[in-house]
Amino acid sequence: MTDGITVCYDFHERTGQKGRKQVREGEEPETPDVPEGRVPRVSKLMALAIRFERLIEEGHVRDYAQLARVGHVSRARITQIMNLRLLAPDIQEEVLFLPRIHKGSGPVTERDLRPIAGEPEWETQRRMWRELTGILDQYV
Repeated sequence: MTDGITVCYDFHERTGQKGRKQVREGEEPETPDVPEGRVPRVSKLMALAIRFERLIEEGHVRDYAQLARVGHVSRARITQIMNLRLLAPDIQEEVLFLPRIHKGSGPVTERDLRPIAGEPEWETQRRMWRELTGILDQYV
C-alpha cells in the first residue's frame, strides 16, 4: 500500500505570446480597469510638446533639430508640435483632457489648433477655441 502525497498550490492560466496558454503559479492578478476608447491624437501631441520642452530645458536635448533627428521627423513637424505650447494654459489643459474616442477620428485635430496657436492674444485664442468646440458640440 502506498501513501500518496498531495501537493496543493494556487495557479492560474494566462495567454502568453502568440496565444499560447501558460500556467502561472499564484492567484490571478487583478486586471486594472482600463477606460473604454482611446486618447485623442491631439492630446498625445500636446503631452509630447510638454515633454519635449522639458527635455530641452533640462539640457537632455539641445534643440528642435536634435529632437527631429531622434524622432525621425522633420524640424518643421517638431515646430508644429511645439507650437501647441503657444496655446493659453487653460486651452492646453482642455486639449490634454479631451474625452476618449470610441470610433473614428478625434473631434479636434492638431491642424484645427494651428490658427489658434498662431494668435498671440490668449483672450482671442479662448474665443477661437470656444467657437471651434461650439461647432463640434453641434455634431455630437
